Amino acid sequence: MDIWTITGLLVAIIFFILGLVGTIIPMLPSAPLIWVGMLAYGLIAGFEDLSLAFFLWQGLLVLLVLLVDYITTALGTHYFGGTRAGFWGAVLGLLVGVIFFNLPGLLLGTFLGAVAGELIASPDIKKALISGIGAVIGFLGGIPFKLLLEIIMIAWFFIVII
Repeated sequence: MDIWTITGLLVAIIFFILGLVGTIIPMLPSAPLIWVGMLAYGLIAGFEDLSLAFFLWQGLLVLLVLLVDYITTALGTHYFGGTRAGFWGAVLGLLVGVIFFNLPGLLLGTFLGAVAGELIASPDIKKALISGIGAVIGFLGGIPFKLLLEIIMIAWFFIVII
């Protein structure tokens, strides 16, 4: 291995670690950081082993990871009896919470957003609270799936460059 390959690997690994940490502590854009790490490797060490198709497939995995938050939140909301209003409230609360209040706002925003959405649709407070709990459980339930997809991305990268 030459110095550029080693440097590229070190930079990529730093991005991979930050991406994985971003899955647990969502102040960092998890899967996009992993993808950028692969791109950084290519820019530093060369793209001989990394094809355009590789980056496109990895990009699709990034999109899937990003969609997991919304899919699992929707499933959690629905499973606990919530409606579309609760789901959209949870999504809006998730976005507002993470933008303005980081990690605590993420969970609280998801919960309060789902509750508010349900209360707008129907004045049943018990149903709204249960929907909020479902939204948070759904969101948290997506974390292992996101980690699995990100580990697949990283493993695929190492398989391709070795």
